[in-house]
Amino acid sequence: MFAQARAPESLMPTDLDTYLEQGWYRMGQSIFTTNFIHFKSGMYSTVWLRVLLDEFFEDSTQRKLFKQNARFQIAIRPALLTEEKEELYSRYKQSILFNPSDSLESLLFSATSANSIYYTYEVTVRDGDRLIAVGFFDLGETSAAGISSVYDPAYKKYSLGKYLIYLKMQYCKNQKLRYFYPGYFVPGYSFFDYKLTIARPALQFLQLRSQQWLPIEKFSPESIPYQVMHDKLVIAQKLLAQQQSESRVVKYEFFDANLIPDLRDAGLFDFPVFLFCAPEVEGDVNPLLVYDVRDAQYHLLMCVPIWKPNETNPDEMFYSAYFLKVTQEIHVTTEAKEIADVFLKCMASLQRIH
Repeated sequence: MFAQARAPESLMPTDLDTYLEQGWYRMGQSIFTTNFIHFKSGMYSTVWLRVLLDEFFEDSTQRKLFKQNARFQIAIRPALLTEEKEELYSRYKQSILFNPSDSLESLLFSATSANSIYYTYEVTVRDGDRLIAVGFFDLGETSAAGISSVYDPAYKKYSLGKYLIYLKMQYCKNQKLRYFYPGYFVPGYSFFDYKLTIARPALQFLQLRSQQWLPIEKFSPESIPYQVMHDKLVIAQKLLAQQQSESRVVKYEFFDANLIPDLRDAGLFDFPVFLFCAPEVEGDVNPLLVYDVRDAQYHLLMCVPIWKPNETNPDEMFYSAYFLKVTQEIHVTTEAKEIADVFLKCMASLQRIH
């Protein structure tokens, strides 16, 4: 599955290591993984990152930040939420463009529990008596995950977000940990690009196709998973058009529905983009074509609508009529021409039935 979430009642440090190595990340008191994300009208790939701490050494950016911020007071200790930190978070929220959690409490804890299954530490930065930045990170046995960094907008020129990440990594390296996981970056969405400039010689990414961690230098824009999926479907769409068959390549609004607590075990269809032939049979089983970068093959699937949402996306580039579930895999192949021919036969058969 491309998107999964779990809510363990407890989590050993070694368990966190395993989750992080597989591209999972904390979400409140649950833990999740996803390979795609939706911003406004765009669909993007999420590419998970980690730093090899044994290969992380002070670079020019770190030296500059540490010298520039030398007058500030630093403390690293087990995390403790306070009103002072919540007030800082409120100021920070007003300066960013995306919608964050309502509070630090909701970010770090669940709505039903104030106890944490994570071993969370904090880095605080003070200018005299004034708290100007705080960052949180979870510790495993051999790994750590950077969770959040917030700072006072009045101190923006001090690059406190980057500064906190370097402080976290330096602490983890001193504790003899092997890996630091800063989350993901999003190719084509520049907000996350700053992660690619920190400890770059020691930076790795998790390749979706092979599920292997590779040096960031081996990342290729031509192999971005979502773009590959989309482009392969466009090839099939053109082949169908040559046979006078109308089809659409659409983004799937509910690609991450498996992250919703009540739907986690439903095994819903979770591809971010698919092709289907018009006309769609309303409320009935329909064949969908996807391209899976994990096995580099086209998959023709029979899907059934299981739930109609109260609101749909008005953007015609998105499919949001129903939540979908796969009922059958009809055909798998690496060849676009072959899958187009099978698709046409399948549609002809369905049309005879209806």
